[in-house]
Amino acid sequence: MADNALTLNDVLDRNTILTDVKAETKEDVFRTLAERLFEQGYVESVDAFIDALHDREKEGATGIGNHIAIPHGRSETVKRNGVAIAILDHEIEWESLDDTGAKLVVMFTVGASGEGSNDHLRLLSLFARKMAQQAVVDALLQAKDADEVIAAFQD
Repeated sequence: MADNALTLNDVLDRNTILTDVKAETKEDVFRTLAERLFEQGYVESVDAFIDALHDREKEGATGIGNHIAIPHGRSETVKRNGVAIAILDHEIEWESLDDTGAKLVVMFTVGASGEGSNDHLRLLSLFARKMAQQAVVDALLQAKDADEVIAAFQD
């Protein structure tokens, strides 16, 4: 992919978007999304990817506020960069910049190579710009299926 050609459409995968997710803890969300990423061929090991997520969490909060969390794991177990999204059925506790919990979790896979990191930064920027728009966040929080999640990012 060319540097400037990377778009949300390139990474939004209906197979890694889950809505009405029942989770009580951050760990539940990590496992649910990591298992989906494994099933879809993004990571080689669920446990190794979860370990990478925990390592990143130790560096600081991945809750960016407004009920949104963007955990990510950089690991050799990542076969391809991508994103998994969970819309939770209720807010759960999550360390965040504004002390709100999380109801929308956008999890990134990051390859250990330099190119993987560069793609990750571009993806993070694309998603952050969209999620800074309240109308997009509202649509995401109310999404009932993967198509509605993708549509919210298109607005």
